[in-house]
Amino acid sequence: MPTVIHPTALVEPGAQLGADCEIMAGAIVTRHCVLGDRVVVHPYAVVGGDPQYLKFDRATASGLRVGAGTVIREHVTLNRSIQAGGWTVVGANCFLMAASHVAHDCVVGDQVVLANGVLLAGHVTVGDHTFLGGGAAAHQFCRIGEGVMVAGHASLTRDVPPFVMVAGRDEVIGFNLVGLKRRGLERAVVAQLKQAYPAVYGAAGNIRALAAAALAGGTYPAPEARRFLEFFAGGQRSFARPRRSAGDATDAG
Repeated sequence: MPTVIHPTALVEPGAQLGADCEIMAGAIVTRHCVLGDRVVVHPYAVVGGDPQYLKFDRATASGLRVGAGTVIREHVTLNRSIQAGGWTVVGANCFLMAASHVAHDCVVGDQVVLANGVLLAGHVTVGDHTFLGGGAAAHQFCRIGEGVMVAGHASLTRDVPPFVMVAGRDEVIGFNLVGLKRRGLERAVVAQLKQAYPAVYGAAGNIRALAAAALAGGTYPAPEARRFLEFFAGGQRSFARPRRSAGDATDAG
């Protein structure tokens, strides 16, 4: 169907909408937005609003991009970048449930689900195929890798590597085997990831060093396994990790 803008919706002049979009009653799409094809915006969502940043100059030319096929439910807020020429980005085929929030300068990958009330602070990155449970919150500048399962009400203040499950406060609770199987990855790839996980988390020590050593060993040719290990070389924060006993002396790395 052609793009439809329902009565009482507000699409500001300058907003760019792709084909077959639907903007429902009461929704607001600001002039700072570029929406891909088939994006659906439900009632009372605010898409491309000003960032919640006290020093922000509203004259700053910045924006928000939303990929094709993404669904934005009721009362979702997506803020534009604080940087001149910068973009907040939400990928394709995402599902942003009611009252979730994506702050300025976040980069959210493709096929990401934010359940009700998820809060992403500024500059958070989220990898493809990741699911964040209801009420989960991520601190600014956190990186959340691809294929991660985040439990409801989790509090993330550290980087979360790809393909794991995380709950509570930065606690890795296992390998997201179910998510990988749903994506149809070959058994050999899953087997390599099963080996890479304990190479990093199965021994005491600095996580960055453990991951670098495993990567240098050359025993993980699968791209997914390498992405898991390479994740630990980046970022500015420490990493979410499994709960350890009080006697473990480990470097948070």
